[in-house]
Parts: sequence; structure tokens; C-alpha cells
Amino acid sequence: MRILYLMKKELIEVWRQKQILVLILIMPAIQVVLLGYVLTTEIRNVPVEIVNLSSGHPAAMIVNRVRATPQFHVRRVLIHPDNYLERLRQGDVKAILLLRDPLGKSGNLLSYPEVQILMDGIDSNTALIAAGYFNGILQNYVLSDLSRRGSAIPISAHILIRFNPDLRSIRYMGPGMVAILLTTLTIFLTSISLVREREQQTLDSLLISPLHPLEIYLGKALPIGLLAMVSMAIGISVMVFWFDVPMRGNLLDLMLAVLVYETALMAYGLLISTVTSTQQEAMFFAWFSMITFLLLSGFMTPVENIPPAIRLITHLNPTFYMMIIIREIFLKGNGLAFFWKELLSLSAITVVMTSVSLMNFRRFVSK
Repeated sequence: MRILYLMKKELIEVWRQKQILVLILIMPAIQVVLLGYVLTTEIRNVPVEIVNLSSGHPAAMIVNRVRATPQFHVRRVLIHPDNYLERLRQGDVKAILLLRDPLGKSGNLLSYPEVQILMDGIDSNTALIAAGYFNGILQNYVLSDLSRRGSAIPISAHILIRFNPDLRSIRYMGPGMVAILLTTLTIFLTSISLVREREQQTLDSLLISPLHPLEIYLGKALPIGLLAMVSMAIGISVMVFWFDVPMRGNLLDLMLAVLVYETALMAYGLLISTVTSTQQEAMFFAWFSMITFLLLSGFMTPVENIPPAIRLITHLNPTFYMMIIIREIFLKGNGLAFFWKELLSLSAITVVMTSVSLMNFRRFVSK
């Protein structure tokens, strides 16, 4: 019963601090909406210049197909050589498509042109994706033209995409954003909880109270966990109802995984709070930890891209396992039978982190 009064005290303190209340209740929706539109792996409206030196009909058809593709924004089409490399160097365009007649076939209206694609490689991700779109346009045109002429294609691949058939990046990034939102709020709020008591000179009163150290620990952690869950619910609602990200899995499976993950985050946040002396120090450690968790979680880039030596560290990162679980639930609709290994690893990290945090908290209380 005594722990309930401490939890009530923590919630009242949060209610009095309007900035934190806005951070918990309003900012999650704003952040998810903004990140949902900004944080995307899709490319659209890449500025392109076309230099068409071919007099054949296929070259004109290729130009029309590039113009009709929403991934590209054709700035201009030239029919004579120009200083196009200078415009690529200045950044006016990101790609240049050069079409010219094959050697010895000038004037043949039905011959396919030679194609050269010049890409601005500063943004390597955009360059690779755009080059793939260019190749797809050329291959589709050649295949359709050969079929129209009656030439049979000996083999063709029929690609069937499952779980995200329209390849919307928000359906992949959205669940990850919810996990990152949960991580950020929990670590930041728990890391400053005890430090705030020390700076307000109310920590001594709390320590000499009849409360057991475990009750103080839980009384500090549970309200923050509850508020983080509220923020996560807001983020999930925005994902499902605003961005139309399907929730294919069982909500109870998600709640179980979040409960285990949240316990690890609260333990880590309270560990930071006991080893720092000011809120500024606590927020610095929390920010550094959050960035590290994010970079090693597979949120932005696949973990397989990380060098093997560093990849081993990812298996000590609780966010890595949570990222896998939440995407399994959202995108594939999988249950515990499919991600029990990740949940078991996450539980092991939670047990270790909670044990270390409790031991350090007992030493902190006994000082």
C-alpha cells in the first residue's frame, strides 16, 4: 500500500511539470507524424536531365517512360550535347540519362539506343535506388517491345512480395519508431528521477521514510513505465489510424514483449540516476545511451551491414530484440512461437540489468 502513495507522488510531480506532460502526451503523436513523413527509404522526384542524341523511336519511348515515373522529375530534355556534367557537379540534377545511337546504326528508327546513366553518388542510398529504377524502366521497355514484336522470352520471373506488397517504407519504419519512442521516454524520465530528488533536497526525506529500498525502486520506476506505455499507445494509434499500418499480430503478445523490454529500460535508467549527480549529467548519459541503442538496433539499416566484430555487441542491446519482435507482430502477424528466442534473450538481458541496477541502488540508499 505504501508504494501506491509513492507512485501517486511521482504522478503528481509529472502533472505539475507541464513541459514533461506535453512531452508524454502530445509530443509522441507529433513525432510519429513528422517522422512518418520524413523518415522514409522511398525516393520520389529525383531531379533528372535527359540528353537524347538518338533519332530512333525506342529512345523517345524510354524518355516518355522516365517522364511518367513518379520517382523522377525530368528537369529538361536536350537533343544535342551540352555541358551536362557541369550541372551534375553543381547539384542542379542528381542523375543524367544519356541516349545515343549505336555505332554504325545512326538513323535506324527501330534500333535500341546505347544508354549511359550518370549518377550523383554523394547520397549513395538514393543513387543505388534510382539506378535500380532506371534499369527497371529499361528492362521493362525492352521486354514489352520484344513481346510486341512476337519474340518469346525464354524465361521470366514473377515476383510476389509478401507482408508489405506495396513496399511502403512506413510499414517497416513505423513499428520501429514506436519502439524508439518508448526507449527515449523511459530512459530519459527514469534517469532524472532520483537526481531530481537530490537537487530538490527531498531525497533524504525519502530515504529516512519507512519505505523499503525495493519499494522506493518500484515507486520510482512503475509510474514512468505507465506513462511510457501511454505514450506508446498514442504512437501505435497514430501508426494504425493515420498511416494505415496494419496491426496483424496479437496485442497481448506485444504487451508481453513491451513489459519485459520496459523493465530493462527502467532498470538502466535508474542505474544512470544513481551514478550521476546532476540532471545534466543524467540527460547526457541517457542521450548517449539512446543513440547507441538506436544505431545498434537495426532500425535504420540492417544489422547484417554491421561488421562482424561490432555485430556481436548488438546481441547485448535490448532494443535490437524489441525491434525484431515489434516488426514480427506488426508486419507478419507472428506470435510467440516465432520470436520466443528473441523474447528469451531480451528476458535474460532484463534480468541481468535489473539485478545490477538493484544492487547499485541498495548501495546508493545505504550511503
